[in-house]
Amino acid sequence: MPQVETAGMPGLRGTDHIGFTVPDLDQAVRFFVDVIGCEAFYDLGPFQSDGDWMTEHLNVHPRAVMRRLKFLRCRNGSNFEIFEYDSPDQNRSQPRNSDVGGHHLAFYVDDMAAALEHLRRHGVRILGEPTVRESGPSGGQTWVYFLAPWGMQLELVSYPRGKAYERDTPRRLWHPGRPAD
Repeated sequence: MPQVETAGMPGLRGTDHIGFTVPDLDQAVRFFVDVIGCEAFYDLGPFQSDGDWMTEHLNVHPRAVMRRLKFLRCRNGSNFEIFEYDSPDQNRSQPRNSDVGGHHLAFYVDDMAAALEHLRRHGVRILGEPTVRESGPSGGQTWVYFLAPWGMQLELVSYPRGKAYERDTPRRLWHPGRPAD
């Protein structure tokens, strides 16, 4: 019997980690561990090359130095690989969501009010008030953005009773509070 091809990459199981670069690795690790509640694992680095290895393998300036990286786990979800680089052509501006390459990390919480109070106690800048979706496919979801000390965009999200789209399909988006299909 011929093998049936499936769409996408053979053997794909899911997201292993999300990598991002920060201006100060120690500050970032303290924030993610002490404020967010992640667990720090191991460091690697420094890495640099006198040849073209950095460009060929990482698409960065050939004289870039990856000073250190650290892996973290944030409870039930993807791991983080956090980098600190020095590079002659480094852009030190944090991209906004509207910029090409803009991004944010979202943390699912069970209790939005308690999570916001926790962030406020730690002096974290929260952008506006929580947005509550009452209709549309995201109906049932509450979210709010906040900023890491270096300006990275982060989000709290919660939908303890599910989202409205779930009424129309047996399929579910993954989230940390629900096992995978």
